[in-house]
Order: sequence, then structure tokens, then C-alpha cells
Amino acid sequence: MRLLIAEDDPRLLKTLVHIFESNKFVVDGVSNGEDALAYAETEEYDGLILDIMMPGFDGIQVLQKLRKRGITTPALFLTARTEVSQRVEGLDAGADDYLPKPFATSELLARTRAMLRRKDNYCPDLLAFGDVFLNRSTYGLGYKEDVQALSGKEFQIMEMLMQKPDMIVPTDQLMSHIWGWDSNVDTSVVWVHISNLRKKISALHAPLEIRFVRNAGYVLENKA
Repeated sequence: MRLLIAEDDPRLLKTLVHIFESNKFVVDGVSNGEDALAYAETEEYDGLILDIMMPGFDGIQVLQKLRKRGITTPALFLTARTEVSQRVEGLDAGADDYLPKPFATSELLARTRAMLRRKDNYCPDLLAFGDVFLNRSTYGLGYKEDVQALSGKEFQIMEMLMQKPDMIVPTDQLMSHIWGWDSNVDTSVVWVHISNLRKKISALHAPLEIRFVRNAGYVLENKA
């Protein structure tokens, strides 16, 4: 799952990015409303965490503009503003939830998971392709009674492939979604993680194949 976090306090932004990355989310962080709007308009994100008080556009303005453009990415406001009228303003702008600062990490994560479950294309904890399943709670790839633990990047790649089985997922899409546009990481890193995934699939004796399509990307296929 990929999140966009917009927070103008650099220390809090760093903390939020760390919290979500430690819980296997892919995260982009920005510190002003203009960047938040530009990033969110790409519709690359599964969820938005927005501060209200930001330079440029505030969080409410960002969300109003997104909703007017038909972008329905779920959003949670994380802000120090706690009066009822202000909460109503945020929810009326199209937010899915509202969490005042200071917050408990456990509640932030729980509210974010709940927000993501309310997506139009709701994703269950278990993602399956044939008899092979990917557990979004434990980050395990399983077949029959066996399970292989995946690293964060392995899990994120497998999630993308299992969401589009039998379809080519371009290498640059894997790069942008998992490592971000600003990353200097070479595309060979994708091959390294794919190689590790193939070994774990083989260890499971699962009827899956991750096939490389030259000049295109990778496709997950069922060999059964």
C-alpha cells in the first residue's frame, strides 16, 4: 500500500514516514499544499494523510480540489485543530476520517487501515491467486501449509503483481510505486528482489512463475 503524507513540521513528517515505512507501507512525504496536490493528482496512492495547516494550499483546499477533479483517494486529516466545526469542515471537504494531534501510533495505524478498507476497490487482508495467498497482515506468501516470510520490498512487489495477475507490470511502474520518483536506485534492484521472490516461490513448490517480458516488465502467471 502506498501513502502520501503532507505535513509541514519536518520532525513530525520524518516521524510519520518512519512509522508507516516500519509497517510495510510505501510512503512519499511532502511539506506544503502545492506539492501535496501535485503528488496526489497522479492517483498513484492508496491513501492520503493530510495536515490542515500547511504553506500554500491548506489540507482542506487540497482535498476539495482533488474531489472536484474526481479523485477519490481516501484521506485522513491529522491536525491540531479539534473543534467540532473544524472537523465538520474537513469531513465535508471529502475526508474519510480525522485524527487530532497528539496521537497514539497504534490509533493512527488502526485508523489508516480502516480508511484503506473503505476504498471502492477494497482489498482484503488475504490476496489470492489460485491456491497461493499473500497475507497483508503478516507479510507472508503461502501455498497449502507452507509460508515464506517476505521482506518489505519483496512484499510490495508481490502485492503489485498479484493485484494484476497475467498482466504485465512495467518495471518503471514498480520503481515509481515502490521506490518513488525521486529515487536514484537503479532498475537492477527490481531484478534482485524478483530473483529472491522466485527462490521463495520455488521453496513453496507453488505453481507460480514471475516471467520477465523484454522491454516491458514482469508478469505473474499460474503454472498449474
